[in-house]
Amino acid sequence: MQGVILLGAGGHAKVVLEMLQLTQTPVLGVSCPLLWAQKVQQWRGLAVLGDDDALTSYNPQQVKLVNGVGMMPQSQARYALFSKARQAGFEFINLVHPSAVVSPSVQLGQGVQIMAGAVIQADSNIADNVIINSRALVEHDCVIAAHSHIAPGAVLCGQVTVAEQVFVGAGATVIQGINIAAGAVVGAGTVVVKNLAAHATVRGGSALVRLSHAISGEQ
Repeated sequence: MQGVILLGAGGHAKVVLEMLQLTQTPVLGVSCPLLWAQKVQQWRGLAVLGDDDALTSYNPQQVKLVNGVGMMPQSQARYALFSKARQAGFEFINLVHPSAVVSPSVQLGQGVQIMAGAVIQADSNIADNVIINSRALVEHDCVIAAHSHIAPGAVLCGQVTVAEQVFVGAGATVIQGINIAAGAVVGAGTVVVKNLAAHATVRGGSALVRLSHAISGEQ
């Protein structure tokens, strides 16, 4: 491998670039349509290689990719970029921050990003293109499907199942054994105490009320 190409140049890409530097991963440059359109030649010390079509100049057998696009609720940008590059034959490397704690029994897909201070406990399974963001906690036996984002400080208790393209917001807590279906959004600070249907959105206030009712025995 000659090195990696970073896709995107936004806020998430800044953090990812610093992880690449910490792990001494050689970076060939950055691909970003916005910078390319503005004729910017360098970004944070990296050469700007072009827009999304810049990859056509590279051999997938010789370079690998890093997805620098973050994942916001119901956004398809990160998923679309990953899927297009994979169809072209490129592979994405996994990135694990040196301060993260990942059990040896954890299974990781391709293009997984585990940020500073995150913890992933025994026998969890993290699929392709997932972000486990700063200080997030994924407890034992959790399953997180592809293209999902566990935001900073979120907690998944044991045996939680998260389907594809789910967003779990900053500081949210999902109690043990919960299933979150595809495309669901858990708002910041929300406590999730019941399964969520596909594309459901739940936010802090109502979820906390349900929790208090469950404790008191009210319906």
